[in-house]
Amino acid sequence: MNVVDVAIVLVGFLTATLSGVAGLGGGTILIGVFYALGMAPAEAVPLFAAVQFVANSSRTFAYLRHVEWHAAGWFLLAAVPASFLVAPFVADVDADVVRLVLAGLILASLAPGRAARAALPPRSAFTLAGLLNGSVGMFVGATGLVVGRLFFRPEWRKETTIGTLALTQTLGHALRVIAYGVVGFSAFTKPLLLASLGVAVIAGTAFGKRLNGHVSEAQFATLFKWILIVLSLKLAFDGARGLLWN
Repeated sequence: MNVVDVAIVLVGFLTATLSGVAGLGGGTILIGVFYALGMAPAEAVPLFAAVQFVANSSRTFAYLRHVEWHAAGWFLLAAVPASFLVAPFVADVDADVVRLVLAGLILASLAPGRAARAALPPRSAFTLAGLLNGSVGMFVGATGLVVGRLFFRPEWRKETTIGTLALTQTLGHALRVIAYGVVGFSAFTKPLLLASLGVAVIAGTAFGKRLNGHVSEAQFATLFKWILIVLSLKLAFDGARGLLWN
C-alpha cells in the first residue's frame, strides 16, 4: 500500500467513528475522498459499497438489540428490484447531477416547518428509503444522508434509529455490490485496500459506539441535523463545480 492508500484507511476510521456516534454522515465524506482522488464512479462506488457493508454490519451488530426488524422488510421490498433495474444504466448518468439532486432532497427535508408536520407513516417511509437506496444510491454510493431522515422517527430512541438505519444500509450496500458485479464492475479490484478499510471501519465503529454513550438525546438530534446541513451543502458545491467548471 502507498501513502495515499494509508491516508484513505485513516479517513475510513475517522468517518466510521462519526457514523458510530451519529448513525450517518461518515460514508458521504469517505466517498467524497474517493472522488477527490480521481476514482471513476465505476471504481469508487463498488469499493465504497463493500467497505460500507462491513462498517454498517459492525454497527448493526453493535446496536442489534435496538433494531426494528420490520423496517428491513419494507425497505427490501423496494430496494431489491430498484437496484437491479437501475444497474445497467450506472455508466450513463452524470454524477454531478445526482449530487445536486441528492443535496436538494436533503435540504428540502430540513425546510422550516418540516418537524411540525406529520412524518410519513412507517411503511411508506421505509419503502421510500428502499427505493432511494436502490436508485439514487446506485450512482452516488452514499445514501444515509437522504434516507436517514426517514428513519429519524419521533417514537424511536437514538439507538433504534442508528441500529435500524445501519441494518438497512448494510442490505443496501450488499445489493449494490451484487448489482454492480452483475453489470461487470467488481468491488474487489484492490483487495489489500479493501481489507485494510474493512478493519479500519470496524475499529472506528467500535470507538464511535463508546463515544455515543456520552451524547444525549438532544445533542444527538442537533448533531444529526447539522451533519445533514453541512454535507448537503458539500454535495451541492461539488455538483455545481463539476457541472460548471469541468
